[in-house]
Amino acid sequence: MSWKSAARRDAGGFYRWRTDHGEVRIFMTEALFAEMEESLGAQIANARRFPGVLDVAVTPDAHHGYGVPVGCVIATSGTLAMGPVGYDIGCGIAALRSDVPRPEATHEKVREFSRRVMSRVGLGAGSKGERVSRERFQEVIRGGAEALGARRGSAERDRIPVDDDWDVARDSRAWRGQEQLGSLGGGNHFIELQHDGERLWIMFHTGSRGFGHGLATDFFDKAREEHGLSRGQMDLGYFAPGSRHWRGYKNAVAAGGNYAIANRLIIGRVVGAAFAETFGGAAELVYEISHNLVQEETHPDLFDRPVWVHRKGATRALAAGHPLLAGTRWERTGHPVLIPGSMGDASYVLRPRPGAARCLYSVNHGAGRRKSRSSARREITQAEADRRMRELGVLVNAGGRVPIDESPACYKPSQEVVRAVTEADLAEVEVCLSPIASIKGND
Repeated sequence: MSWKSAARRDAGGFYRWRTDHGEVRIFMTEALFAEMEESLGAQIANARRFPGVLDVAVTPDAHHGYGVPVGCVIATSGTLAMGPVGYDIGCGIAALRSDVPRPEATHEKVREFSRRVMSRVGLGAGSKGERVSRERFQEVIRGGAEALGARRGSAERDRIPVDDDWDVARDSRAWRGQEQLGSLGGGNHFIELQHDGERLWIMFHTGSRGFGHGLATDFFDKAREEHGLSRGQMDLGYFAPGSRHWRGYKNAVAAGGNYAIANRLIIGRVVGAAFAETFGGAAELVYEISHNLVQEETHPDLFDRPVWVHRKGATRALAAGHPLLAGTRWERTGHPVLIPGSMGDASYVLRPRPGAARCLYSVNHGAGRRKSRSSARREITQAEADRRMRELGVLVNAGGRVPIDESPACYKPSQEVVRAVTEADLAEVEVCLSPIASIKGND
């Protein structure tokens, strides 16, 4: 019998599927669940197979990833699994909000803004940013937002602690990050000018660049050696608490997360300056939040001890009153959750609801792919991709070519994905944002 046939719809707005290693909750509408590939079942089952797994949830944007789906949350008693973090450690989203009225975004100004951003932010795989000294680099990877003097509360995490005696291996390719701060990268990373119907916003998506990728590569190799994995099995690598690599990987994820936080804050300052020069008004940071991390967290209503929560393409969603928000500006309201759509679709700012506990205090990180990059390149022509964005009235790369594998047709409809979140009472919509211009690195 198909695994999808074995899953049962719960009245709470999600599916329950019992794997050989325990139950998984899948937060999707009936339409999204029906569209999901049958082959994704093997990756969902993988999420339950790591030693020490306590619980697993799958978010509505789920699609194929490294060993486990992009769009899954895994809580363990101490095991640190690598596929459920991935190569772009600390990748995440940030949003800026302005008081500049929507009509100020004329075609000329939008093009001017796009050109300014494209001239100041490194775009695409291997792109460069600000080169910093080794001393400053150490401050960033250990200090995160604190290294930039960011105001407490604007970043999801001010810093993630890194042990004093840990450092990046001398021969690691992670040192590439020393010259990539303030760069976007390629793939689905973007900078987007948006509006809420009245005012202009900016949302952007990037992570730890070559630094995080280099660290992940180092530890994927260590996991392969420790467990005797073949190249095709590397995504299932993990470090149990007794592993000699456990502490090293914990620190690597922390350092990668700190770098990603700083990278987003630097980009926010650069993009904010370009916005002010173009539109004559300030764009202030609303929030920045990660979606590729494993961190120790305390959820007293779910577990009787601290647990390690892996979020792969999933966003933390802490409702008002959660103990992890104690002492922050979000203690009484819950923090913002940023969910982008495709470059031709709506993006959202949500506020977590207490029901998020059923999804391990997490929601999706975006709309999620429905078409692979290779399929997109086979099925969509450049002319079709360019024409579609013109029809939608969204300026891409200041009028340049649209990346085919980032076309709107490659992604699930964001409204349906967010409906899965609200119907399951994980979060509620605060703001819906429509795209005006999108900037992406062409790889």
